[in-house]
Amino acid sequence: MAKPAFVKFEVPKELVAKVLEAVSLAKTTGTIRKGVNETTKTIERGLAKLVVMAEDVTPEEILMHLPVLCEEKQVPFVYVPTKLELGKAAGIEVPTSAIAIESEGDSKKIVSDLAGKLKGLR
Repeated sequence: MAKPAFVKFEVPKELVAKVLEAVSLAKTTGTIRKGVNETTKTIERGLAKLVVMAEDVTPEEILMHLPVLCEEKQVPFVYVPTKLELGKAAGIEVPTSAIAIESEGDSKKIVSDLAGKLKGLR
C-alpha cells in the first residue's frame, strides 16, 4: 500500500518504539494534547515539543496541514503506523490521529534525542 500524501519520510521501527515510549511517559509525567484540533492549537500557540501523527488516517486531508504547520513553527514531527497504537500510548481507549507533547515530563531526554534523529530523516 502506498504511503499517504502527508507522510514526508519513512520512520524506522526502532524509532517508532521510542516515539510511543515518549508519548506514554509524557502522558503520565508531562502534558499531551490528543486529537487533530488540540494538536493544531498547541502547534499554533508555540507550545508543542513533538507532534506524532498516525499514517493510517483517512481521509488524508485531515492531517495534511500538520507537517506544513510543524515545519513553519519548527516543531519536530514524526509518524507512527496506526491510530490504535497512538491512542494506546496516549492512554485513551480509542484510536487517535495525532497528539502533541506539550510538556515532556520524564520523556524530556527521549524527545530531545528524537528531535535530533528526526532532522536526519527529512
